[in-house]
Amino acid sequence: MVAAAALLAAVTSCARVGPVELPPTATPVLPSTPAKAQPVQPDPVVGAVFVGDGTLHSCSGAVLDSTGGDLILTAAHCIADGVDATFVAGFNNDAAPENVWHLDSVYLDSRWVQNQDPMADFAIARVSRESGGTIQAQAGGGLRLGSAPKSGTVVTVTGYPMGDGGGPVGCRAPTAKATKGFPSLPCEGIVGGLSGAPWITGSTVTGLIGGLDGGGCQDESSYSPPFDEAITRLLARAEAGGPADDVPTVFDDDCD
Repeated sequence: MVAAAALLAAVTSCARVGPVELPPTATPVLPSTPAKAQPVQPDPVVGAVFVGDGTLHSCSGAVLDSTGGDLILTAAHCIADGVDATFVAGFNNDAAPENVWHLDSVYLDSRWVQNQDPMADFAIARVSRESGGTIQAQAGGGLRLGSAPKSGTVVTVTGYPMGDGGGPVGCRAPTAKATKGFPSLPCEGIVGGLSGAPWITGSTVTGLIGGLDGGGCQDESSYSPPFDEAITRLLARAEAGGPADDVPTVFDDDCD
C-alpha cells in the first residue's frame, strides 16, 4: 500500500499460545460501502514505529503478551536493514524519553528473509529502554496471538498515519472475503503509516496491515498476511531468545 512506499521514502530521507480459535459468531451483513477510519483515543497496547533518528513515525505496531513482556508485533516491511527503529506505545502527539523503546532484536519468517514473501509480512521485535522494565508492564498488558479471522469477523484496527506528532485513527468493520489468500478489510482511510497496525478482536491480534501489496494499494481496502502456525512458531522463537534475523534491504509493494 501507500505505507510501504512512504516507509522507503522516509528511510532514504532522513498469551503466549498457539492460534486462538475465536468463538463462533453470526456472520454480519457486509456494508454496501466501506467503513472509514476516524481519529480515536490512543490504545495503550498499540503504538507508532519510528525509523531512523528523527521524529517521523512511518509504521504502527502492537505490544504482545509474551513470557518476558518485551515483544512487539509489526509488519516485516516496516523494518529496514541498518536503520535503527523505536516504538512508542499509546503514542499521542509526542513522547517522553521513558516511553521510547528501542528495537533490539528482530525475528522474521524465513520466507520474508529469503524473498520478501508477502505471506510472511510480519515481524516480532524485542524492545528495551534505558530505564529498564518491560513494555508489557508499561502498557498494562499485551495482545494474545490468534488465527486469521474468517470473512465477516468484526475487527478493530488502530494505527498512526505517517507524520510528526498526531494521534491514532481507528476503524471497526467486518472482514471481507480473502484476496489471493490474504484476509481483507474494507475500510477507507487506511493510509501510509498504518502498516503494522493490528487487527484486534477482544484482546487477540488476528492480523495486521501488510501482506498483499504491502497492505493494499488503495486506501479503501487493506490486507493482512494470514496468521497461522508460522507466526506462532515465530513468537515461540522470539520468546526463547535465539539469534535474531538479518533484515532484508529491499522491499517493493508493486503499487504505482
